[in-house]
Order: sequence, then C-alpha cells, then structure tokens
Amino acid sequence: MENCSGTSVHDFSVENHSSIFLFRMNTSAAQQWVSENVQEDAQFFGDALVVEWRYARDLAAAMSADGLVLA
Repeated sequence: MENCSGTSVHDFSVENHSSIFLFRMNTSAAQQWVSENVQEDAQFFGDALVVEWRYARDLAAAMSADGLVLA
C-alpha cells in the first residue's frame, strides 16, 4: 500500500519488547481488522495492541493472510 506521496504505508508497525510485542495500527484497515478479530478484553498501550511474545507470530501470520502489511 502506498500513500499519496508514493511512499509505502504499513498497516501495522510491530515492535519487539522481549516479553511483549506492540502492534501499532497505522491504517483504518488495521483498526477494522483488530475490531473484527481481537477479543474485546485485549490490552492496549496507547494506540498499540499489546501481545505476549508467544502469540505474536500467529497473530502476525493471520494479519498477513488477510492481506495486511506489517513492518
């Protein structure tokens, strides 16, 4: 996906913080995916979805399988 200036926009920016990962939603498609696929009691840190390290790989795979771009 590209923005109007031609630079690449990732749906999610993923940050590794050892025991947790932060999935930052950069697009409305990312926000919609989270609202449709993540439990209501999920933890957030600001605008980022907080995920334990043991679930991060599967979550990223599911996002990618649905056509979202992660960085």
